[in-house]
Amino acid sequence: MALKRVRSGDVVDLQPLGPGLAGAKTTALVKTEAFEAIRLVVPAGRDIASHEVPGQITLHCLEGRILLELPDSSLELSAGQWIYLDGGVRHALKGLEDASLLLTILFPK
Repeated sequence: MALKRVRSGDVVDLQPLGPGLAGAKTTALVKTEAFEAIRLVVPAGRDIASHEVPGQITLHCLEGRILLELPDSSLELSAGQWIYLDGGVRHALKGLEDASLLLTILFPK
């Protein structure tokens, strides 16, 4: 089933999912030539293997907690926290608690 993506001018509710988080899935919100926005759901204990993307990214933790592993460090991101990464930075994620994040990828020109 194709995911419904938002159109220009659509309002998207990114409030914490609360009790619904346990059954939630990652959802692509919008993708253009310039950027992509995704509501990323990372359940507790789930690992997203080390990878990199060519464009710059931001992660805004909407709820829960994750461990973000970078080449030289690891840090926790919890509800309300935001981070920016340059394009090409290797990173991995691990759910410390059920979490949802707003992931934005800026594609290089």
